[in-house]
Amino acid sequence: MLAKRIIPCLDVDNGRVVKGIRFVSLTDAGDPVAQAKRYDLEGADELTFLDITASSDRRDIVAELVRRVADEVFIPFTVGGGLRSVEDIRAILRAGADKITLNTAAVEDPELIKGCAETFGSQCVVVAIDARRCEPRGWEVYTHGGRRPVGLDAIEWAGRAERLGAGEILLTSMDCDGTRAGYDIELTRAVSDAVRIPVIASGGAGKVEHFYDALTAGGASAVLAASLFHFGELSIGDVKSYLRSRGLEVR
Repeated sequence: MLAKRIIPCLDVDNGRVVKGIRFVSLTDAGDPVAQAKRYDLEGADELTFLDITASSDRRDIVAELVRRVADEVFIPFTVGGGLRSVEDIRAILRAGADKITLNTAAVEDPELIKGCAETFGSQCVVVAIDARRCEPRGWEVYTHGGRRPVGLDAIEWAGRAERLGAGEILLTSMDCDGTRAGYDIELTRAVSDAVRIPVIASGGAGKVEHFYDALTAGGASAVLAASLFHFGELSIGDVKSYLRSRGLEVR
């Protein structure tokens, strides 16, 4: 069994780390370079950097900020937000990213997933899915930083992304994001069962038990969290120690 990964996430807006609740009510959470360096030292397995307004504002991600973060970390570093072409992605990889994540652009042009996988390798391509529960049953995909519903079923879209060449799925529950009430286990399990590639659970971590639930009942390969780590309520070490105590293999 592959070791489970703990991934802090830097949601960045105008050069600052921010955190909100259900994608709104953003508050400042510090300098991205300083936060990245701290997580590297704390033993994070990977780091994710998302420019959360790049797609909605129709602007490019800040390559210089990506470069400054990459210079401070020695763990795999995933970057997303506003990437719209193979050329955009090549520039971010050259700036120091190890992987890229696509959300809005992948929905608007699914062939971009295939093009990136063929050019850079599937291991480099993470497709992010922001999903909100819809009636009577299921979850709808949202783009543009959670601002725009697009009528896609999240489970079906995850399977299509895998077939197009995605190497991982970064799955965020918009209903649970920032609530600290736990990950959406039903959503996470549904996507994990629908694909063979790793699924990163995101949205809702509030205590160490939530990480365990997502990795076991939810079937996730990795768990992502932000505010709990940013504000020092839990450390990477706290989470890893707990998971080890429950019999899970972590790095």
